[in-house]
Amino acid sequence: MDNDEPLEPETTEETGTQATPHSSDETLYCEAEAAPASDKGKPTRESSETDLEIEDTEKYFTTGQKELYMEACKLVGVVPVSYFIRNMEESYMNLNHHGLGPHGTKAIAIALVSNTTLITLELADNSIMEDGIMSLVEMLQENYYLQELNISDNALGFEGAKVISEFLQKNSSSLVSLQLSGNKFKDQSAELLCQALSANYRIREMDLSHNEFCDKDGEFLGSMLALNVGLQTLDLSWNHLSSRAAVSLSNGLRSNVTLKTLDISMNGFGNEGAAALGEVLKSNSSLAYLDVSNNDIGNEGIIKLSKGLEFNECLRTLKLFLNPMNMDGAVSLIMSIKKNPRSKMENLDISHVMVSEQFVKFLDGVYAVHPQLDVVYKAIQGLSAKKSIIQYPNPMKLIQSYADQNKIKVLDFFKSLTPTGMMKMPVSEFLKAMIQQNKIPLNRFQIRELIKRLDDKNGNVNF
Repeated sequence: MDNDEPLEPETTEETGTQATPHSSDETLYCEAEAAPASDKGKPTRESSETDLEIEDTEKYFTTGQKELYMEACKLVGVVPVSYFIRNMEESYMNLNHHGLGPHGTKAIAIALVSNTTLITLELADNSIMEDGIMSLVEMLQENYYLQELNISDNALGFEGAKVISEFLQKNSSSLVSLQLSGNKFKDQSAELLCQALSANYRIREMDLSHNEFCDKDGEFLGSMLALNVGLQTLDLSWNHLSSRAAVSLSNGLRSNVTLKTLDISMNGFGNEGAAALGEVLKSNSSLAYLDVSNNDIGNEGIIKLSKGLEFNECLRTLKLFLNPMNMDGAVSLIMSIKKNPRSKMENLDISHVMVSEQFVKFLDGVYAVHPQLDVVYKAIQGLSAKKSIIQYPNPMKLIQSYADQNKIKVLDFFKSLTPTGMMKMPVSEFLKAMIQQNKIPLNRFQIRELIKRLDDKNGNVNF
């Protein structure tokens, strides 16, 4: 079949087709007859009959992956996904919301066993269930190229967590990023996943947001963080973690030396949880990004959290959006940063807080000590956000005017900000460069407006 040939709809499995039964020790790869016993050092299995083995597989080693996938679809009784066929040789594959089901997932897993180009696979919201997960983890133990997998919103529950946990403990794949958001994981699932991550050293990014973890699970997560030596990014947002969980997590962070990004927004840490985090920040030497937005933290908790900023030397971004704090809490935050000559803070998000003109003047003094810092607040009291922006000239017009006067291109001005003259640079470096340049006088409101226009949504400004 040519790639341009129309295929049948790709939403669900064919009805009335019985899937081949499988056993717990089935393999995903399609092994030829009399496969070498020394293959990857794996022991010979008790039976050569596998759930995903295709009849007369020997001939398929000499044909393309498209043919292999088409035959796999026939084997498990599903309609082929045309998008998958068209993009089999790409490094990124987005199959979110395709209605694959467990059998459709199995067919794709068969085709990916020998794939050497795909790096990122998106399978969110596909009802893949336990059987689909089994197919995927078997594939991952044979495919050494796939690095990022998104299986969010598949309602995997406890049974799915068991399969994933066993897979993670083996440390046998090249996977470094795993998204498990919205899978209805509760207490037992948290315990299994945390036990696995405690011993896993390969996974660098883990997304466990939008699940149902509560305070008891905070103890499992804290213990995992104390032992894990691989995780660099952890997303626990939109769970049910309150003050008790916050204390447990903080205890785990005391021993952790690898985690750089932690998102715990949309939980319920409260003032007690903020105090625990403040104590951790005094000595933590790895966290660079911390999001504690909407955690019911008032001024009391913000002041205690601020104590940690007086000593912290690595945190660059702190998000506190939608916590019930006011300008008093905001003052304590910037005071703490000012007191710390070694502070690396670049972004402080309190964008729901109204501040006074006196606060802004004090903030200018803090900027003089820490020129890399950018504090985002809602507006100045008595001055609407719209008016506060209108009173400053359009930054692009100022840059254009400078370029015209000096007979250069606007692009040349931007490229002059980068050491190597590249077409893009990280937002934090751009902010710092724009503040330090003296060719065009721009304030932070104007620079922030520039960043909005040039932001590529990946942490860079693109000229």
